[in-house]
Amino acid sequence: MIELAKILTLIAVLGTAVVYGTDVFCAVVQRPALAVVDDRALVAVMGNVHHYGDRRMRVPGVLGCVAAIASAALFAVAGQWPQTTTAVCAVAILLAWIVLYARISAPINRQLTQAARSRQVPANARALQSNWDRIITARATLQGLAVAALCLTLII
Repeated sequence: MIELAKILTLIAVLGTAVVYGTDVFCAVVQRPALAVVDDRALVAVMGNVHHYGDRRMRVPGVLGCVAAIASAALFAVAGQWPQTTTAVCAVAILLAWIVLYARISAPINRQLTQAARSRQVPANARALQSNWDRIITARATLQGLAVAALCLTLII
């Protein structure tokens, strides 16, 4: 049972790391790059990025979260309390990330996707992107902390 919990933790690390890397890229590269393009380019690029990203990034995100929950449960059943604690911390951090994403990022993603699909530039395009940008560092930090907690689970 402990070996299965470790395998699930490794799967959780890999799934979470995909989302972490994406959020770090957005914070470090995408945010400053978008600051220097016009609104039409911003909407076209980000609307299409969100169109594909919101569908395809669900797979590693859900996989990472479900595997983290399953590993925490298996470590708890096996009485491995240090590993249970760190895995539960990772799950809590991932849930905080989900709240940020669902409440702030996802509604903006939908608006920019719709604008890009209809080839319209909303008057508030720059404000939408600014609101999305204001939490990307927090999202990346949460994902990084979750990866660290999951890695700690594997080494203790």
